[in-house]
Amino acid sequence: MRERIFNRSYTGILVIINVIVFLVYIIFAYIYGPLAVSYKFAIQPFMILQGKNLWTFITSMFLHATVWHLAANMISLIFIGGFVEKIIGKKRFLYLYFIGGFIASLSFVLLAGFFGASPMGARLFGEPMSLAVGASGAIFALGGLLAVLTPKMKVLAFFVIPLPMWVAMIVLTFVMWLISASASLPIGNTAHLGGLVAGAAYGVYLRYKYPNKTRMISKYFGG
Repeated sequence: MRERIFNRSYTGILVIINVIVFLVYIIFAYIYGPLAVSYKFAIQPFMILQGKNLWTFITSMFLHATVWHLAANMISLIFIGGFVEKIIGKKRFLYLYFIGGFIASLSFVLLAGFFGASPMGARLFGEPMSLAVGASGAIFALGGLLAVLTPKMKVLAFFVIPLPMWVAMIVLTFVMWLISASASLPIGNTAHLGGLVAGAAYGVYLRYKYPNKTRMISKYFGG
C-alpha cells in the first residue's frame, strides 16, 4: 500500500496536501480568526530575523490566503510541476520544490527585513511585519529550471500570452512586481525572484553535469 502511494505523482500529492491544508485553514480561521492563524503559520520577516517561528519556512508554503490564490497556484503546479517531475524525476523534483521554496522564503525575509523599513523599500520588497503565504516561490523555482532546460518551449504567460519559457518567466516576475509596486498589492515578488534564481541555478548545474541528456531535452521541447 505504501509503495503504491509513493509511486504516484508527487505533483498530485502536493496539490492534495495544499487543498487539505487550505480546508483546515478555513476551519481554524473561522474558530480563531484568520489573522491569529496567519501569525502562527505564515512567514514574517520580523519574527524570522529574531529566530522565532522558523517552522513557517515550511508551513507558509502550504498555506494560501484565498481560494483564488490557491486555485492559481495549484493550476500552475499541475502543469509546470507535472512536466518537471517527468523530465528530472520524482526525487529531484521534490528536492527542487522544497529547496526552491525555502530559498524563495529566505529571499523575502532578508529583503523585506533589511530593506523594507522605508516607504519605498516596503513598496518594492515588503515590510518586515508583513506576512507571506503560498506555493508560488516553489513554483517559480520549477519555472526557473525550465527556463534553463527548455528555454524555447512555448507556454502561456498569465494563462493567455504565448511566450518562450525563458521570456515568460522573466515577464511574469517583473510584470507582477511592477503591478504590485504601483498598486501596493501584497504579492511576494522577492520570493518569486528567489525561487526563480534557485531553479535557474539548479538548471545550470544539471546542464553542466548531464550535458547530453539536457541537450536532448532542450532540443526535443524547443520546437
